[in-house]
Amino acid sequence: MHVTLYTTAGCHLCDLAEAVLLTLPTHYQLEITHTEIGDSDELVARYGIRIPVVKFSDDTEIGWPFEQHDIESKLTQL
Repeated sequence: MHVTLYTTAGCHLCDLAEAVLLTLPTHYQLEITHTEIGDSDELVARYGIRIPVVKFSDDTEIGWPFEQHDIESKLTQL
């Protein structure tokens, strides 16, 4: 399964969000793409005050704060 983690340099909440994703059980076979919002004015406008944000393969998103069970619940729906 593929997810995108929208993040930016120096974001401690983004580090926490990545830690949550990395603790998910391996049966999800999660592939995480890190996207630096600072590289795009459009992404800064969209996510600048919302990061970290996880975007799923169905284009739905979940913003911080979230916990492992929130991500697992979403992944089981895909």
